[in-house]
Amino acid sequence: MQHETSESAPPGSRPGRVIIADDHELARLGLRTMLEPEPDLEVVGEAATGREAVELSRRLEPDLVLMDIRMPDVDGLVATRAIKEELPRVSILIVTLSEDPDYLLEALRVGAAGYVLKDASRREVVAAVRQVLSGESPLDPKLAAQLIRRLAHQTPPKDQPAKHGDELTQRELDVLRLVAEGKTNAEIAQSLFVSVGTVKVHVERIINKLGVSDRTQAAVRGVELGYLTPPFQART
Repeated sequence: MQHETSESAPPGSRPGRVIIADDHELARLGLRTMLEPEPDLEVVGEAATGREAVELSRRLEPDLVLMDIRMPDVDGLVATRAIKEELPRVSILIVTLSEDPDYLLEALRVGAAGYVLKDASRREVVAAVRQVLSGESPLDPKLAAQLIRRLAHQTPPKDQPAKHGDELTQRELDVLRLVAEGKTNAEIAQSLFVSVGTVKVHVERIINKLGVSDRTQAAVRGVELGYLTPPFQART
């Protein structure tokens, strides 16, 4: 089963384009009902299996996928990895029943920006989607820092950061370190004595240089490339 909507608004004025992937029709309807009233969000398609989610993402190239973690044929983690390998700029929020840290760590490892619980309120779901689309993290700051730190400890250290396109500047490395610590843009701005707007520009540049979709994956990529090592001291 695949379902997609009509064309979205013109670029520049268009809302965030979202695909809902869940094998339960009522769950998809519930998420659609939560998101459709929001003028800045548009549900552009639905998928009932992991394979359909990959195919639909390939065709529609949404801004974000709400991905059920347990689905037939291909589960949410496998589908997430497949989408991120082909479409690294697409953000993915895992929809899950539990906050098992091991499962969430694996979700980050395969490319997810974060997660929402299946019993989350409409306000919580909309907020999580908006946070990712606006460049913030939907994860609790302490949990985000804990997960990224665990990932860093499990990643073999590099003598030198890997080359990846344009090199990060020292200020971008400082911002990336604070992102890895779970800091919000406002908190980073306060720490570095700059404006929130300046931080947003730095975060956008980091995301573009690292070829990722969101700040959570920027931190993950920073660890993988050797830019960050525990306790997240940026490497120059």
